[in-house]
Amino acid sequence: MTDSIQKIILFGGSFDPIHKGHLTVAEFAFDQLDGDRLFFIPARRSPHKSEGPFASGQARLTMIRLAIAGRDRFETSDCELRRPPPSYTLDTVRHFRQVFGSSAEFFWLVGADAANDLGRWYHIDELLDACRLCIMHRGGMPSPRLDHLIKPLGAQRVAQLERHMLATPRIEADSTAIRARLAAGQPVDDLLPAAVLDYIQRERLYA
Repeated sequence: MTDSIQKIILFGGSFDPIHKGHLTVAEFAFDQLDGDRLFFIPARRSPHKSEGPFASGQARLTMIRLAIAGRDRFETSDCELRRPPPSYTLDTVRHFRQVFGSSAEFFWLVGADAANDLGRWYHIDELLDACRLCIMHRGGMPSPRLDHLIKPLGAQRVAQLERHMLATPRIEADSTAIRARLAAGQPVDDLLPAAVLDYIQRERLYA
């Protein structure tokens, strides 16, 4: 390990299942942020979702490993699966801080659909001090408005979030829709990595 500052990108989510859209935005963010390592972190249970995940933690972890096989510097972490639910982002960032030390720089990738809820995230002020929260939104679409966050977070925090927005490639892929297509026996070959689809069919997930 060198003395240079490591840029660690953390990509949390249900990944139920992981799809090509996840991989595309991860690769884009990794390049844009000039990352050193990127970790996919499946949540045991998101505090912001009322249902799911539908596949087990181990199955989702396996699918991620299949999806990123051969991608240099892309890794997985089961740290949230090993903790009691719900999965709080701040606890995960603290875990990685213990692993990589005080000199590492952390970036947390979050989808634009989560922007409305940021004011209600667990200890959001501490989280924004602990890492750079990067809101990803689809390229060609307007950037999400964050004015509603000025009151709970303050203008300085909102300006920080706006500086770190990432306009990612526009990919039409959604885990909820993919699960519905799988349950209906409809094709999803264009949405899932082949190894992930093979695993889902072999294990009869989402059927």
